[in-house]
Amino acid sequence: MPKARARAALLAAALAFGAGAAASAEVERIVAIGPAVSETVAALGAADRLVAVDSSSQYPPRLRGLPQVGYMRSLSAEGVLSLRPGVLLITADAGPPAALAQLRGTGLPVVVMPQGHSPATVLESIRIVGDAIGRPVDGRDLAQKVDAEFAALARALAARNDTPRVLFVLANTADSLMAAGRETAAESIIALAGGKLAIDGYAGYKPITAEAAVASAPDVILLPSHGVDAMGGLDKALKVPQIALTPAGRSGRVVVMEMAYLLGFGPRAPQAAADLARRLHPGLALPGGAP
Repeated sequence: MPKARARAALLAAALAFGAGAAASAEVERIVAIGPAVSETVAALGAADRLVAVDSSSQYPPRLRGLPQVGYMRSLSAEGVLSLRPGVLLITADAGPPAALAQLRGTGLPVVVMPQGHSPATVLESIRIVGDAIGRPVDGRDLAQKVDAEFAALARALAARNDTPRVLFVLANTADSLMAAGRETAAESIIALAGGKLAIDGYAGYKPITAEAAVASAPDVILLPSHGVDAMGGLDKALKVPQIALTPAGRSGRVVVMEMAYLLGFGPRAPQAAADLARRLHPGLALPGGAP
């Protein structure tokens, strides 16, 4: 029973701390789960108030030195509460549900971001984070800035001459390639960059054969940098049949980008889309760029 009593005491202490913190104008101790969430906190000038993040939160680089509460889908209520947060900011797919229910049961404010990968959800998430940490004006200002960046990119892409077919391939090894289908972050960022998903016959990610890759007839293949590393580098990746045999592979139109930046859908989303658009539409004048 000592463990049970200790756990109850920890939950009670967290409740008392959370109530006090929530009453202040700005939350002093923030736990952020999800790269877009932690990036937004930092973009709002509150990185120094973060007491912990999840293992996927790597940007800006200063966040890498913070305590981590593990993977976003396998959180521990006790681990989060031991940090005495004033608010917990999480993505829609954080979990497990039992841990989140336990956290809410202590009275700790748990703020969930909207689900989806669109400019609207990016802007809404920014405003929600701003409100939750006591910086609503900063949140609205940042949302307005990001909205203007999305709009500038859309205006520039209106002058493009084509809409290239893009095959997004996720790889852990050369023998385990998965291709993005509908309703994925990859589909959204490709569309924002003025491209079209090469495979739209299914939702989510599925293994792809060389035959299926060739049949999708991609003009461009998009690869995450960690996948290229897992395949032994770009030279080896270009020899994988699912890449080498496609029109894009034969013409050398293969784009490699860092996945958290490309698919994070945080405040840098318009810049990521512009960077991808620059690769899809060489020569077209486009705004923004990597920070």
